[in-house]
Amino acid sequence: MKTLSITFAFLLCGAATAHAEATYPMLMSLQPVAAQVGETSELTVHSRYTMYGAYQVLVTGQGVTGEIVPHPDKPKDGKIPNLTQQKIKFTVAADALPGVREIRVATPRGVSTIGQLVVTRDPVIREAKKNNTPDEAQAITLPATVCGTIEKSEDVDYFKFQVDAGAELCFHVRSMRLQDKIHDLQQHVDPIITLYRAGGGTLAVADNIFFGDPLLAYRFEEAGEYLLEIRDLRYQGNKYWSYSIEINDRPYASTVHPLGVARGTAIELELVGWSLGDHSHGTLTIPQDALLGAGNFEIPVAGTVTNPVSVIVDDQPQVVESDEENNAADTAQMISLPAGISGRISDESDIDCFAFEAKKGDRFSFEVVARRYQSGLDSHLRILNSQGKQFALNDDLSLGKRRYSDSWIENWKAPADGKYVIEIRDLHLRGGPEFVYYVRATRSVPYFELFADTDKTQMTPGTNGVVFVRAKRKNGFKGPIQLNVANLPQGVTAHCGQILAGGTDGCIIFESAADAPLNVANVKINGTTQIEEKQGEPKSLTANATVYQETYRPGGGRGHWEVETHTVSVGAPHDIRKVTLNTTDLKLKPGQSQKVEVTLQRAPGFTGNVTLDALFRHLGGIYGNSLPPGVTLDMGASKTLLTGSTSKGVLVFKAAANAKPVEKQQVAVMANVSINFVMKSTYCGPPLMVTVQKP
Repeated sequence: MKTLSITFAFLLCGAATAHAEATYPMLMSLQPVAAQVGETSELTVHSRYTMYGAYQVLVTGQGVTGEIVPHPDKPKDGKIPNLTQQKIKFTVAADALPGVREIRVATPRGVSTIGQLVVTRDPVIREAKKNNTPDEAQAITLPATVCGTIEKSEDVDYFKFQVDAGAELCFHVRSMRLQDKIHDLQQHVDPIITLYRAGGGTLAVADNIFFGDPLLAYRFEEAGEYLLEIRDLRYQGNKYWSYSIEINDRPYASTVHPLGVARGTAIELELVGWSLGDHSHGTLTIPQDALLGAGNFEIPVAGTVTNPVSVIVDDQPQVVESDEENNAADTAQMISLPAGISGRISDESDIDCFAFEAKKGDRFSFEVVARRYQSGLDSHLRILNSQGKQFALNDDLSLGKRRYSDSWIENWKAPADGKYVIEIRDLHLRGGPEFVYYVRATRSVPYFELFADTDKTQMTPGTNGVVFVRAKRKNGFKGPIQLNVANLPQGVTAHCGQILAGGTDGCIIFESAADAPLNVANVKINGTTQIEEKQGEPKSLTANATVYQETYRPGGGRGHWEVETHTVSVGAPHDIRKVTLNTTDLKLKPGQSQKVEVTLQRAPGFTGNVTLDALFRHLGGIYGNSLPPGVTLDMGASKTLLTGSTSKGVLVFKAAANAKPVEKQQVAVMANVSINFVMKSTYCGPPLMVTVQKP
């Protein structure tokens, strides 16, 4: 802690002479990208923008911790070193679940964007400096997880290994998927692997299995030496294109049947995947306290366990597709709703039908869970009557800001008493063992979903930060939503706003004390409300916010990728030391305009452009707007661009003539400093409470 205090104290002083656009690090790659369970290993994280003074590593999940390895460089002439490589010591517990973890690095300039670490069971082997031809192939001992980088155009990496006759190995590549959450990597790798005899001759090739990443299972009939090649399909390269190849003889399951299970039960599952051999079935016990939704579980099979596999944990009554014919409405399998239905489109042109009774006016929702969790199914969902007449159809569904190949028919209303049919098939009439699905068939009730944008709030002592939260309302829910946050860093408090009845956005404004120490924490954001029941007490609803990290898309667009955490950081003073308002209580009458004067305290020497706003937006898209309905910013009357040493601006708020009364809606007044075309450092004033008065 003493070292951290000295570093922080230096940056407090050194920042006074720093020039524009101090920014947090953006993680680009981890090399090697994997760490073995039960081991401590030293890995190097690469970033854009400096990680100097890094003091903490945050890792999602259980059983993995990270520790910063001190860097010898020191500031020279008052300049902070541009440290874009930082060693981290990861310790992985022996019982840590294999798979991918999200990591962040906390620095005095703020917490980083997301990086990803692969946790693996087998020893990690790093790519040698020279392994670019078959003659230079790097010798490896199996099982192993081989880690390397396709670092430049026409880079091809070779590895050689010995096997016994009859050995069956699985080669699982993670590379393209490790780049989805990297903010500033606009072009991604497209890896392909090829297996050769040592003396020449191609045995097998694998390309796209899990999105762009390949997986290859191969049985070696003859003992001897073999070669594995990995490259980009297009022979392109990038120094940040890391990969891991897990090579072992264990069974690999991509999915299971049935896909849905209930809590507190033991169920026999059929495994779907590669190298299964005598391991095609296993029994999984779901704890009574397991979280609902998709969970990853290692499945015990004949003396070993599989890789973690996604299973849908649900409290609905569980139904499994029967062996009887159910390909048409008149042969549909009879079920009762609500239910969770596990089934499989077993072969080409297979169609599965499930019949249920409904009363006129009954409302139901039908969600297909399949492709999101490694099923091969591209679902096509319909609701029919018993004669086959169509009432509803859905192909792809949207969740927040992303679309998926699964289907969802929501809040369907039965037009009359009678029998109705759920029909599910593959859009392209394909089928096979991997085309499993789970259908959540539930009675429709009002509810809401929440999405937080972005994934981190950067603050400095005595300043404020903001996160916007957007609601998606379902099944007629129109009520207000109170936002909440937990697990704040030391010295940070939160002003939690609300999403107004019928509204879309709200915000949480974080306030850092003037003496807040350098620290960081992953916070939990949710929303709560109450809905009136026709009979009985009001019912409470709570929804946890899904968090999005923005990504820099080619051409300057702003993309989004779901991540596990929203992180709040208190760093050293940056370009803006404080944002103050001449009022925090704004009252508007319909048709009236009022101005809010905004004053910045700039860091000495900082003369960069600053843009004022009360909306979170980019290229015409609005990603957060907590203004009351009917209240807008009058941009023509406002002074929002502050150049040079200018420190005073004005935002003019205008209420429409028909604006409805609203009492004290929380609004964030932001001062934005551009980092690049997409990213900005956002500084925030205290909460502005906006009231629209009665006419």
